Amino acid sequence: MNNLHRGIGMTSQRTRERMITRLCEQGITDMRVLEVMRSTPRHLFVDEALSHRAYEDSSLPIGFNQTLSQPYIVARMTELLVSGGEVRKVLELGTGSGYQTAVLARLVKEVYSLERIRGLLDKARARFRELGLRNVTARHGDGFEGWAAQAPFDAIITTAAPQSIPTELVAQLTVGGRLIVPVGPDNHQQLTIVTRTAEGFNQQVIEPVRFVPLLSGVVR
Repeated sequence: MNNLHRGIGMTSQRTRERMITRLCEQGITDMRVLEVMRSTPRHLFVDEALSHRAYEDSSLPIGFNQTLSQPYIVARMTELLVSGGEVRKVLELGTGSGYQTAVLARLVKEVYSLERIRGLLDKARARFRELGLRNVTARHGDGFEGWAAQAPFDAIITTAAPQSIPTELVAQLTVGGRLIVPVGPDNHQQLTIVTRTAEGFNQQVIEPVRFVPLLSGVVR
């Protein structure tokens, strides 16, 4: 069976609609984000044994001590990213399963994604090919460094939490560009919007969250 059709019985349109209803109840209002979340096959981004849980409001393991964020967090971070005006070029730090990448790829012109764990990156790339996502460029690299060769970006999103605002990433934004990032230690992280200005940057705390830490270095 082609993986694109894996788990169809368990991931019916009704199941996805329940997820969308829940996202609306949780305060997600951007119809572009909701429509992309409705039509992106989240069950393809987890192991087959977990595909029946793909549309639950929970994070799921994807191997290498990493997780796929719960739908609300993906929707919330995406909504914050696209709400600041036109976004054409995005950098994602932490490709993971590739689900957040796939959502972004249907909302912006270009997505660049860095993943420090080779095993996760290889699986994510295979999913991008399977789904025909031709506007994603992903590579193995250290998220702390960003991707200076492709800068500047209209937005940067991180799917892991640094201890403090990484100013080297802010420097890779266009003026007016925004960094969507969970910041802080494991037990006190805050989802934050950092907007680059001509003088430096401004930051706005959105809500408490919990992510795996953003680590330096790569895993072969």
